Amino acid sequence: MTKLKPSMITYQFAIIQYPNSLLSAVYGFDEMFSLANRLCLESSLPIRIDTDLLDLNSLNSGKHYNAVLIPPSMEKSAYESDCPILVNWLNEQHKNGAILTSACAGAFFLAATNAAQHRCLTTHWGLAETFKQRFPEQALDVSKILIDQGDIISAGGMMSWMDLGVALIQRFTQASIVRQLGKTLVMDTGIREQSYYQQFRPRFDHGDKAILAVQHYLQRHFSHTNRISELANIAHLTPRTFLRRFHKYTNWKPSDYIQRLRIQAVCNNLEETTLPFESIALNVGYEDAGSCRKTFRKIMGLTPSEFRKRFASSSEISQET
Repeated sequence: MTKLKPSMITYQFAIIQYPNSLLSAVYGFDEMFSLANRLCLESSLPIRIDTDLLDLNSLNSGKHYNAVLIPPSMEKSAYESDCPILVNWLNEQHKNGAILTSACAGAFFLAATNAAQHRCLTTHWGLAETFKQRFPEQALDVSKILIDQGDIISAGGMMSWMDLGVALIQRFTQASIVRQLGKTLVMDTGIREQSYYQQFRPRFDHGDKAILAVQHYLQRHFSHTNRISELANIAHLTPRTFLRRFHKYTNWKPSDYIQRLRIQAVCNNLEETTLPFESIALNVGYEDAGSCRKTFRKIMGLTPSEFRKRFASSSEISQET
């Protein structure tokens, strides 16, 4: 019996070449994804990443993308003023399921979108004061190289576009491709791979705008008590229709989806802070630490203490979990 060849899965990426954007990053993204495509071909992995380099005059093609990348810039004039054409286009792409990403100064464009409101972003540490002046209500953490929130990813320093590129290749291909990419580029990708395995990554490219609206809401409000009737109202659907469509397009029940978002937030806090587990559990929406600990063990296969010891640096492990 002839074995059927798996059909090719193609993902569409847009790289924004705005005025005075860093060309080494613009073309570096393109070349990194081309290399990933070659590695996928050599590994017989039926995945391809197609890239479009878009300037501000070519944003209204009507094409929808799986991911949009905003590269760095070394020119203040490039990112210190509003760019409504780009921001409006980014908002529309996000509504249609695109993952919005930025590197370094690209965060200024990302922060101007509706999608980034109430999210934490990162950018170059030297731009922090300027960023806070432009976006005083926007959460910012310049201690992080990369902040991945599922549908929003921001990377910090000038060369963080490489971290961002690797993170997207991890998202859309598989771990073996990232390992081979690191060997080919002589670049350490181990930490990113480790983080990849521990993260809940919901789908945002399914095309159902009603469900996307709820997903975007939950990314910001997973710690709240989210009743089905309230979520259905956000989607402008009846509760029964909402439950059916949410499961169809995310493969999760809303309660399980929220649980995964909360546990991912716990993971992030265990890795990145020294907060005691009890405080983390309350902050992400659990009424008691025992319930959170039980759920964490069930989903992650480790206790919170074991997870922190395994994934946090020794200097960060100063609290008993």
